[in-house]
Formats: sequence, structure tokens, C-alpha cells
Amino acid sequence: MDMIAAFKAAILGLLEGFTEYLPVSSTGHLLLAEHFLNLDFGSEDFSKTFVVLVQFGSILALVGYYFRRLLNIALAARHDRDARNFIIGVLVAFLPAAIIGAALHSFIKGVLFNPLIVCIALIVGGFVLLVVDEMKLPQNRDDATRFPLSMYFKIGLVQCVAMIPGVSRSGATIVGAMLMGASKRAAAEFSFFLAMPTMAGAFAYDLYKNYKFLTASDYGVIGIGFVTAFISGYIVVSGLLNYVTKHGFKPFAWWRIAVGSAGLAALLVWG
Repeated sequence: MDMIAAFKAAILGLLEGFTEYLPVSSTGHLLLAEHFLNLDFGSEDFSKTFVVLVQFGSILALVGYYFRRLLNIALAARHDRDARNFIIGVLVAFLPAAIIGAALHSFIKGVLFNPLIVCIALIVGGFVLLVVDEMKLPQNRDDATRFPLSMYFKIGLVQCVAMIPGVSRSGATIVGAMLMGASKRAAAEFSFFLAMPTMAGAFAYDLYKNYKFLTASDYGVIGIGFVTAFISGYIVVSGLLNYVTKHGFKPFAWWRIAVGSAGLAALLVWG
């Protein structure tokens, strides 16, 4: 593993961790960084695989932050109906993405992993986030662990839109939950919980599809990205809920629009 590849992996890992749980699309940011800043790894296939596998660092950051709460829910599931309902709800919400992601895996990575699609999705998603953030929506769901099962499933369906790079998995689930009556904090927190099985599933499936083609140096590059994604992801998770409760999602919406517009301009100039 050379130093240049290690440096690229560290930068992309930091970018992944800082953007994964924000409604700005970590996959979109990684793809644009690779395309415009020459942060790819020479092989287009490995670069796309790296984008998926490095997310595991962000997953562990989330699990680490919520470990005690998740453990309490798991221990209470035997005698607490609400705890069981939440566990079932997360699995129900995860199911649509698991089915569609597995069925369309080749199409998503081969066709949709495209800078033009990413830029358009960032801009459109930014305006959607602005509109939803301004809407006077009912906020009668303040606890992400106590949504109805039907609501969990509907949020899972909305999450499938995020198969398009640039849409943002967290952005889609947050918007969906808010439109169904969740508060901004509860919507953001459920996007955290749903991220665990969704991202773990994507990681496991991509590793299964590609592990035969990875070399020892590839695993080293992925490891560096994993560590930096873990550190930056933990920082974001520990502060995001309080931030969105006070300030909403407008700053992230404008960021999406700015990045997408800059990307479109760059594509027009440099291709």
C-alpha cells in the first residue's frame, strides 16, 4: 500500500464519517470527491466498492454511541411490548431496501454511480429538504422507538429512494418520518437506528460480491478509511440531534444545493 493511496483513503474516510448521518448524501460526496479531486484508486470497480465498505466504520461509531441504549432495549424485549415493537419496526423498515438493493445491485453501481446523477439528486433533495423544513407539520411522534409498525414500514419504503446516489439515506428517512408526524429530533434519531441494519447489509453484500477480487493492499486502504470514518462519524452522531432540534435542516439543504450546483458547473467545464 503506497502513501498516496493511504492519504486518499484517510480523506475519503473522514468525508464518509462527517456526511453519513447528515442529510447530504455521503455516497454522493465520496463519488464527487473521487471524480473531481482525483481521490479515486485507479480502478473504478474498487473505488465504488471502497465507497460501500468504508461505511462500516460509521456503523460501528453509531453502535458505539448507542450501545447502552440498544442493549437496554434488547434486554427489555422479553417483557416490554414497546421494545419488541421497535425491534420489529426497524427490521420491517429495513426489508424494502434489502430486497431492492440486492435485486438492483449491479444496476445501481453500474449506472447510477454517476457524477451527473449525484449533482441533480443533491440539488433536488436540497430543495425538498428546504420545503419540508418550512412546513408546519404535526409533530405528535417524539420518540423514535415508539412509532407504529405501519409508520416504520412506510419510512422503509421512502428510504428506497436513496438507492439513487446523491439522494441521501438519512435525508430520505428524515423527510419521510417528518411527513408522517415525527419531530425533527425523532426523525433524525430513527434515521440513525435504521442506518445500522441498512448499512451493515450493504457492507456485507458488497463484501460478499467482491472479496475475491480484493488484495492485501486493498484491505489496508479500506482499513484506513474505516478508522477515519469511525472517528468522524462518532463526532457527528454525538452532536447532530441537539443541532437539528435547535436549527432544523436548512443549513444542510443549502449545502446540498451549493455542492450539486458546483458539481454541475464543473461537469460543464471539465466533463
